[in-house]
Amino acid sequence: MHVCFLSPEFPRKGAIHGGIGSFLLTFSKKLIENGHQVTVVGINGSRFVDERIDGVRVVTFPASKAKLIGWWRNFSVISDFIDEAHAKNAIDIVEGSELSLAFIKKNPAIKYIIRLHGGHHFFAEGEKRSVNKWKGFQEKKSFLKADGFVAVSEYVKTHTASFLSYHGKPIEVINNPISFDKFYPADPKKTIPFRLVFAGTVCEKKGIRQLILAIPLVAKEYPEIHLEVYGRDWLFPDGKSYKGFLKETIDPEVLNRVHFHGPVSHDSLPKFYEQAEICIFPSHVETQGLVAPEAMAMEKPVIFSVLGPGTETIDHGVNGWLCDPHNPESIASTIKEALRWKEKFAQIGKAARKKALEKFDLDRMTETNVAFYQMILKA
Repeated sequence: MHVCFLSPEFPRKGAIHGGIGSFLLTFSKKLIENGHQVTVVGINGSRFVDERIDGVRVVTFPASKAKLIGWWRNFSVISDFIDEAHAKNAIDIVEGSELSLAFIKKNPAIKYIIRLHGGHHFFAEGEKRSVNKWKGFQEKKSFLKADGFVAVSEYVKTHTASFLSYHGKPIEVINNPISFDKFYPADPKKTIPFRLVFAGTVCEKKGIRQLILAIPLVAKEYPEIHLEVYGRDWLFPDGKSYKGFLKETIDPEVLNRVHFHGPVSHDSLPKFYEQAEICIFPSHVETQGLVAPEAMAMEKPVIFSVLGPGTETIDHGVNGWLCDPHNPESIASTIKEALRWKEKFAQIGKAARKKALEKFDLDRMTETNVAFYQMILKA
């Protein structure tokens, strides 16, 4: 089987990337190990690149600079590439995220899949902002073209259905896989007491502001508490730094307990999780998110959001904890509850890895994905 992913996010070695990049990297390698072919094509940067990365053909075209019609030229370039690549080496499946098929010219010999990583409608509602009419139109047009859908959680499947129609096409919930080799059982001896570790973009929707505001509430009982933040800064539409906004609006004494490390490579995350006493990700809105299950795979105590897919991921008090990410008091009380269970961290951690293996095992998720592709090809 030859699968072509539409994305500009396939990570080069050591590069900084987000959740979709992590998914593509992990899933593509396993598909190739299982004898399939993988191509990733997208619009990115200022020059054409066509290279092989660990067996994956990664092609990026420079974005068109044409005014008004640049978006059309970008879609046309991708459509032409798919047709040319298919003529030389037949493509079975083209897969993209929510609005990626909007203006793609469909080849009748290929099946087209949308994987729900979290589209414009989904995040607009979750972040309480209005839907952009142009992006909303593209998403609806894209959904019309899909032959099937994969949802990365039950939550994103049901929540997206409240805004967009699947048009009676097949849809299956398949969690994003994670590498249990990369995210190994952590060495407890490397834990730094009272260290909280957060990984993700430093922005409002990731709950970082509420997490920082929870720190002084925890410090009243645990004065050694401190927070290590790993992730890129987010910029407001006017270019202002969100990290700068935090430093302007939060008491410097509170920020003395917080260390911003900036973006780090995915390969370096395990060593930072290993140092954590607790890994914490109080996100306001997620389709699934990989940081929590990756930390769970390392047998670390994890605090995640009770919202969205949180309850699908963690059973509170059994293999981790859940908090209200909008409420610093809830975050603080959950951290303190977890710290009172220190003697059971090993037990919680083993249960966390077990739950992660059940939901995110790479071999099983790949097998399920391939079976879904084959079902779509026969339809």
